[in-house]
Amino acid sequence: MIKKGIRRQIVLHYFIVVFTALLLVEVIFLLAIRTYYYDSVYSHISTSVKNAERYYQIFRLYEEGNVNLLSDMLANFKLTNTELQILDTKGNVLINTTEFQSETSITTSDVPQAIAGDIGRWVGRQPSTNEDVMAVSKLTQLGGEDTYILRYTTSLKMLNDKLFNVSLVSISIGAAVLAVVLAFSMGLANSIVKPLNNITAVSAQMAKGKYKARVKGDYKYELGELASTLNHMAQEIVRSNQIKDDFISSISHELRTPLTSIKGWSETIHSGGFDPDETKIGLQIISKETERLIGLVEEILDFSKLQQNEMKLVMGKVALKELLKEIMLNMWTKAEKKNIKLVLESDENPIVIGDANRLKQVFLNLVDNAIKFSEEHSEIQIVLNCYPEQVEVDVQDNGLGISEEHLNRVRDRFFQVNPLNGGTGLGLAISQQLVEQHQGTLVIQSELGKGTVVTVMLPLSNENDSIS
Repeated sequence: MIKKGIRRQIVLHYFIVVFTALLLVEVIFLLAIRTYYYDSVYSHISTSVKNAERYYQIFRLYEEGNVNLLSDMLANFKLTNTELQILDTKGNVLINTTEFQSETSITTSDVPQAIAGDIGRWVGRQPSTNEDVMAVSKLTQLGGEDTYILRYTTSLKMLNDKLFNVSLVSISIGAAVLAVVLAFSMGLANSIVKPLNNITAVSAQMAKGKYKARVKGDYKYELGELASTLNHMAQEIVRSNQIKDDFISSISHELRTPLTSIKGWSETIHSGGFDPDETKIGLQIISKETERLIGLVEEILDFSKLQQNEMKLVMGKVALKELLKEIMLNMWTKAEKKNIKLVLESDENPIVIGDANRLKQVFLNLVDNAIKFSEEHSEIQIVLNCYPEQVEVDVQDNGLGISEEHLNRVRDRFFQVNPLNGGTGLGLAISQQLVEQHQGTLVIQSELGKGTVVTVMLPLSNENDSIS
């Protein structure tokens, strides 16, 4: 007995479908064979009766009232291996070819059919012999007014025996076909269940944290896709865990550095003995490092809100050119330290519908990254272009660029091209989601050693395309 499961369902379904089809074919075949043989017997008797009647009527010299008429008819109309009875129109047996005389009239359905003018036919069990027979009756009138019914009765025993043998052969063939189908369905079920069991076992290992486990085997079609998807999922989990570990290591360093500075200067100031200028420098460092910590924490909190769809945008009209000018002013000091020139190219001041603070956060991050990865004495261009239904902002630099390998992953959370540059690796991931919340797109094009272009596309406001 096959235990419950997919294997059992596949085998059972195949078996039921094939068994039903075979059963229908067997029934139709056996009925067709039975009908064919029975019709052949009926056709043979009917044809013989018609031929004999035609011959008898032409060549027999009929004499009305001849007492030898019935015996003469019996001799001329009889058939081999078939009992012939001559009946009157009331079904009484006048004479027959056997020694047994019927004491009752014949009431089977073939007699009324013959009286009605048809060649009657009846198949059933003969009471006197308890044997299956076929009776064929025909009304005949041989001159004068005397009308008789010729009734032929033939045994169906040999015919039924042949049909029984044919049925046995047919059933045997059906059983053989079912056995082959059963074996085939078992093989098919195993070809599906074994890979599924393997995939299930690997999934169980992954559920226990063993993400290095892989589904092995060259499976085809949906099973192959499932195995590949599971392996890819495990690979992504391993990569995500590695990125998470790198992030924890990086953020630990990022947090430790300002905290060390804050703690050191706090203890130094608390101990006293410093002049006002040194105390002022210490307090400035504490304030600066505190702001740095707040920025790191806020970045992590923003990412958490975006992941949980809790980020609420305060939508309004935003003059994009004015926003970009404000960003340039905010980043001017940082750019000056590396002698980097910030250039804004725009002839229009388009209006977009969005959250000014969040859009500012996006472009601050993009310009900050451009400054971070640009060489000294270089130039960063912020180009603003307007189109009929959207506005494009390009942040271009001639810095280090990003390799093709890293370009596909640079927007992944916690990923950093160079962890030594600091940060959480969340900036671009947050910017990407913020732009998408504004129904826009963020595209990065870069070539290692030649610089990077980050393009942000935002829909224009329907009310006003731009402000001059």
